[in-house]
Amino acid sequence: MNKLDIAGRSKIWFAISTVIIVAGLICMFTRGFNFGIDFTGGTIIDLKFERPVAIAEVRTSLAKFGLEGSQIQLTGAESGVTEAENVMIRTTDMEEEQRKEVMAAIKTDVANYDVLREEKVGATIGGELITNAVMALVVSWALIIAYVAYRFEWRFGVAAVLALVHDILIVLAVFSFTGRQIDSSFIAALLTIVGYSINDTIVIFDRIRENLKLHFRRGGDVVQLVNTSVFQTLTRSLYTVFTVMFTTFALYFFGGETTKDFAFALLVGFGCGCYSSIFIASPLWIVLRKMGDKKKAAANPAVAK
Repeated sequence: MNKLDIAGRSKIWFAISTVIIVAGLICMFTRGFNFGIDFTGGTIIDLKFERPVAIAEVRTSLAKFGLEGSQIQLTGAESGVTEAENVMIRTTDMEEEQRKEVMAAIKTDVANYDVLREEKVGATIGGELITNAVMALVVSWALIIAYVAYRFEWRFGVAAVLALVHDILIVLAVFSFTGRQIDSSFIAALLTIVGYSINDTIVIFDRIRENLKLHFRRGGDVVQLVNTSVFQTLTRSLYTVFTVMFTTFALYFFGGETTKDFAFALLVGFGCGCYSSIFIASPLWIVLRKMGDKKKAAANPAVAK
């Protein structure tokens, strides 16, 4: 007796995902996203302090104005150095009054400085990055369908890609809900999530393919086949996601402000990827398989009987 009935309760999993995705789409179209300076442009400030300073000192001062997510770099320093006199700050576009307050706070909180450069810049990536990211995702999905169709069958490939689209939409929904910043590192996180999720899904599909050989000899139904295959790979899936979650939690809590949004996207994506591999991809394959069987039966009633 199988201990799991994941495939038999597929309507529940589909309903949960549908609610989250629909709510996310509504939020995306009404609230939008909090795009970072890579997309919106901002201000670059080069400062030369009277003494070597650490990035954390400057970030603490900027945090008073909600600018702790700014990109801060030590310039002209050797690799591995944690303090330097020259610091470059890339932050959001500021009004003149706010800029004066920020500059005065840095001088008070950190040290005196000379301004080497201060200028407003446009988005460095913006629309081009979004276009390239979408193209990368579409090409990867097409290649996944082609590869999985060659190794397994086309239904596996379509189910795997639909599960990936599910993961991406949920990550986007969470970022829209929470108002977290979307920058170039977020795009990298999405591509990382796709790689993780498809790997987990393929492991389950591979077990389904192996069990198919016994399935028809024993006369079991396709729901039982999927439940058995998922149960056989469940331990591996859970161990994998817990392992990557532990390291990503460490990155989130100890990696610094600039990596928090990247790590948060990975946490949501890895959890969602594990969920979709177990609860979405395989049941989708059943739906596609049954649709194909119905078409065959309608085209050739004699064979169906």
